[in-house]
Amino acid sequence: MKTIKTEAQYKKTMSEILTLMNKGEGNLSKAETTKLREMAIAAQAYEKSIYTIPPPQTIEGMIELKMYEKKLKQKELAKLMGLSEPKLSQILTGKRQPDVPFLKAAHIKLGIDASFLLTHV
Repeated sequence: MKTIKTEAQYKKTMSEILTLMNKGEGNLSKAETTKLREMAIAAQAYEKSIYTIPPPQTIEGMIELKMYEKKLKQKELAKLMGLSEPKLSQILTGKRQPDVPFLKAAHIKLGIDASFLLTHV
């Protein structure tokens, strides 16, 4: 599998992918299907190396990320964490400091690293 190292290589690969995709999935040979898959994996790896999103730097940001990843609404998150909705809302808006039960629930229920939680309180 080839590795994409430059923007020019990426653009060329994306052009080749588009050409193959325009043929239609049912019209690709086995070799073309394999080539398409390999180019897509290489393009995805290049995109991940170039277009990185920095991790959240606050507890509120990390909670919001976990809500997004788990497709939870604030009401559902409060229930999952065993918190009242107003308490969760106050913590997420910065009107209230996270307490031990909140931090424990964030670690256990959401899988947030304990050291992250402790260093960002």
